[in-house]
Amino acid sequence: MAELVDAHGSGPCAARCGGSNPSVGTKKSAELTRFRRVFYYLHPAKAMSDQLQTNKAGKTLFYDPEVHRIRSFVTRTGRVSSGQERAIQELGPSFCVPYEKKQLDYLTLFDRQADTIFEIGFGMGETTATIAEALPHLNFIGVEVHTPGVGALLKLIGEKGLKNIRIIQHDAVEVLENMIPDNSLAGVHVFFPDPWHKARHQKRRLIQPPFVQFLCTKLKPGAYLHCATDWENYAEQMLDVLNAEPQLENTANGYAPRPDYRPVTKFEKRGLRLGHGVWDLVFRKK
Repeated sequence: MAELVDAHGSGPCAARCGGSNPSVGTKKSAELTRFRRVFYYLHPAKAMSDQLQTNKAGKTLFYDPEVHRIRSFVTRTGRVSSGQERAIQELGPSFCVPYEKKQLDYLTLFDRQADTIFEIGFGMGETTATIAEALPHLNFIGVEVHTPGVGALLKLIGEKGLKNIRIIQHDAVEVLENMIPDNSLAGVHVFFPDPWHKARHQKRRLIQPPFVQFLCTKLKPGAYLHCATDWENYAEQMLDVLNAEPQLENTANGYAPRPDYRPVTKFEKRGLRLGHGVWDLVFRKK
């Protein structure tokens, strides 16, 4: 989060701001001030206590530390641009939903009755904004832990005048567990999740049998699960896992053609020019 160190943020900066160069401490103090300002716009309830929830290393947590599970994401460093910070300040209160252990009421959240799509890890938000603009009759809930990505999507929401997106900055699994009612989603998007390509890390991959089984409880009958990856080994695993889930049926014979609603990202275009593959999988709940 913001420019602070190895992940989404830092706790007390004294341990990192000291040293013989006083300008380093001044710079880090300014970064911490900016970090707190951005963080509290996204998480206003935490401003009451002026405390950030951090781990022992001082990194900001976007998950419940009391819940022990293998997580599919790591918090990444990244600079929040002035445009992203401005979008967070101006649009965050309207479009960001605080994480809490309370089920959402979509009618209240979007002020209308419409099918709701849930996206896990929207990155910098370009695809989310493009799809939401093309499908204004649908509601979209995007979940992302990376603050520059949250700011970038909010900026796009403002530029495009979108009204049908809400953002939650938290672990998507916990959001699904505690905020999404059963049998309520019309679709789930999982586009280019971390492939965890090293064999010893593949246990961290999101698309695993227990998670897919749980995810099906949140889908309405007839709802879809759309996954996409540019890592062939992960695509093969996804196909095996989704085929093995009895609550799902494949909409294609193997991998699916890219649906028209999913735009080709600039990174995907570059990969395709280099001969890299991209695999889409679209399954429906029976």
